[in-house]
Amino acid sequence: MSRLQAEHLYKVFGRRPDEAVTRLESGADRDELRADGTTAAVIDASFTVEPGQIFVVMGLSGSGKSTLLRMLNGLLEPTAGRVLFDGEDVTSLSPRDLRAVRSSRISMVFQHFALFPHRSVLENAGYGLEVQGVPREERTRRAAEALELVGLAGWEDSWPDELSGGMQQRVGLARALATDADLLLMDESFSALDPLIRRDMQDQLLELQKRLKKTIVFITHDLNEAMRLGDAIAVMRDGRIVQLGTAEDILVTPANDYVASFTQDVDRSRVLTAGAIMADKETAYGTTTDGGDEIRGADDVLAAAPATVSEDTPIIELFTPCAGSTTPVAVTDDEGELVGVVPRTRLLAVLGEPMPAPAAPAAEIPAQTGTGAATRTAADGGKAVASA
Repeated sequence: MSRLQAEHLYKVFGRRPDEAVTRLESGADRDELRADGTTAAVIDASFTVEPGQIFVVMGLSGSGKSTLLRMLNGLLEPTAGRVLFDGEDVTSLSPRDLRAVRSSRISMVFQHFALFPHRSVLENAGYGLEVQGVPREERTRRAAEALELVGLAGWEDSWPDELSGGMQQRVGLARALATDADLLLMDESFSALDPLIRRDMQDQLLELQKRLKKTIVFITHDLNEAMRLGDAIAVMRDGRIVQLGTAEDILVTPANDYVASFTQDVDRSRVLTAGAIMADKETAYGTTTDGGDEIRGADDVLAAAPATVSEDTPIIELFTPCAGSTTPVAVTDDEGELVGVVPRTRLLAVLGEPMPAPAAPAAEIPAQTGTGAATRTAADGGKAVASA
């Protein structure tokens, strides 16, 4: 079962919000509503987040991403639609039950740290446990363990103003981890940090995720950050999710010109992987090696390949072997079985312009969005290209 599911979420501010939703469902756009004094912050947002996944929502300021996040834990009530958390409808909970969910099962890490200046680092890290009513001894132990996880062991008795910005953000992360919540919501959590510290915090989050396997919804306006962190990415514009997929989906097949403009400056060689660009292994059969021998099957490919890599190898690591050989690089699975090849021509081709989005997709087939897939069309043979 999905950990989190959003179903046709709308959030409208202003007069007659229910009427505004009806107009939006009938095809009205955001500007029409704004002219009438109504703001549609989120429009028909649907997605799923699987357990242990980092789901990134990205977009420019005003795109609706932070409003969307606040509907996920009930800080904002949707105008329409619902949020399911472990199968339970969060939007139908009583205020008391909703507070209980927020205090123990969903934690939030804010952009501006939100630390109490009059509390020590340890007390800040244990604040969520204090709200839950956890006894002091256990609270102290769990807060100290969380601080150690984020690299702040030894700083327990310090005050927030004695810490750097990155360290303060680590305290905020420790506070969220101490509660052992099932879901972490992170709202632009690293955007206030200097670039080098921000990169360090990204590394820290990825390392923690390997160990803890939390379910995380991460909000950002930085595409490079989204590409680096996200197992799945939702791109928002004017309140709508305009594309949902993996980093590779979005880079290789942007849904429209807006998404393509976001991705044009991304270093594709560090985001795309061998598995994303590989050709069928059979394409190498019948070709010849650098020594002139014919490749007849998988064993010949593996023997002649200038390098053998896994599917998640960044393509930047393929340049050297491809430059020195006309034989394709071999791509294998976890058992060492050949699953594909990367010829030199294919490597060079994917570094060019992104593939254009289909002008008019035919027979759209809804896909499971939580696993990084997006809307698939019969016209493109099932390649993920756009969101619902």
